[in-house]
Amino acid sequence: MPESRPALDAQALAAIAHEDWPAALAQVRAHAHAGDVEAQALLGQLYAEGRGVERDEREALHWWSLAANSGHAGAANMLGRCHELGRGTSVDLERAAAWYRTSASAGFDWGLYNYANLLATGRGVAQDGAAAFALYRRAAGMGHAKSMNLVGRYYEEGTHVERDPLAAFDWYRRSAEAGDFRGQASCAAVLAQRGEIDAAAAWLRGAAETGTPAFLSKLAGELADSPHEILRDIGAACTWRAREVSRSV
Repeated sequence: MPESRPALDAQALAAIAHEDWPAALAQVRAHAHAGDVEAQALLGQLYAEGRGVERDEREALHWWSLAANSGHAGAANMLGRCHELGRGTSVDLERAAAWYRTSASAGFDWGLYNYANLLATGRGVAQDGAAAFALYRRAAGMGHAKSMNLVGRYYEEGTHVERDPLAAFDWYRRSAEAGDFRGQASCAAVLAQRGEIDAAAAWLRGAAETGTPAFLSKLAGELADSPHEILRDIGAACTWRAREVSRSV
């Protein structure tokens, strides 16, 4: 029978990790082996990211599975991610959808978002755009930045909801303020259309700092033909940034 221990103290662990990663990892492992669900979820994350330990996707899958089967919504979401992307296991979109649905049913924002993504595209589950919008809207209401941007897109395009450009911009702005690079680009696009070029440029600079290489390359292409020099310059910077990020991965 696992040894009984007090629940993992996340604040104390953070203090230990700042000074001594091996000691922090040992503490997480001990709690995880003792059945602490939070520790199991965290240990999975450490293995997935290679923090304090050699990166091991199969070990991450193992610990997330234990935590998810004990009702941990975040671990259920990550288990869905493993099955969606084939990390530590083979790709299985139906199992991914099942774990995302479990996470979403528990009200976890990332679970809502990821399950909505599958519903929107019909991967691993029957396509249902209206249900996807409802889940994005719920996650957005919880402050999930990526969902906010997608809710904005639904309002902008009038898909599964009455078209409302003002509501779209409000959601884009919220997403941008929450730090999502796609939300920042969406917000900038509306501002540029309004002629507020300096404000648009400010959000685009933010997006250039955190965007993925694929996103930055696409954004660079969109800005290349802008009539505004400041936006063309940001596009050129996006091209450079995409190369730098790709080299560091």
